[in-house]
Amino acid sequence: MDHNFLSALVLLLLVLDPFGSLPIFISVMGPVAPARRTRVALRETAIAFGVLLGFMLAGQAFLSLMRLSERSLEVAGGVILLVIAMRMIFASGNEVYAADGSAREPLIFPLAVPLLAGPSAMATVLLLASHQPERLWHWIGALTVAMAVSAVVLLAADRIRQWIGSSMVSAIEKLMGLVLTAIAVEMVLAGLKHYFFER
Repeated sequence: MDHNFLSALVLLLLVLDPFGSLPIFISVMGPVAPARRTRVALRETAIAFGVLLGFMLAGQAFLSLMRLSERSLEVAGGVILLVIAMRMIFASGNEVYAADGSAREPLIFPLAVPLLAGPSAMATVLLLASHQPERLWHWIGALTVAMAVSAVVLLAADRIRQWIGSSMVSAIEKLMGLVLTAIAVEMVLAGLKHYFFER
């Protein structure tokens, strides 16, 4: 499945799911002093960006090292996205990333990894870079914009939730999950097509 800058940006936004992350983000950031929440959010977003950028740049080398084909990665990435999409549609997912009740300031876990830079996001950037390496700068740009949007949404988490309400946040997450389901199925079908008919 070929992508351009816009489709890659939409895909990354769906995978990062900043609106769906709002309840989890608010819960994890609860014990953090209000004066430090902006700094913590920006730091965790930057860490997640670094992790995903690393996966994107080292994607081809990783595939070669593990002797994996792009077809297998495309099918595996589609399956992972499908699982994430199903979770978005049928469950909130709060139990996966819930805070442990401690008053510690979050560092890397769970905001940067796996809330933002989770398995689905890692598989997605790896797939983009390995499938169309000649457009790497487009993918880096799309990742940068997607992470910036996610950072803005997380920084405005309290205001957004108060403005549109928890039920609307849940509805947006389920809508994103539905779109992501279609993208995941398309990725799986494309991988199978390449394996069986373009070997």
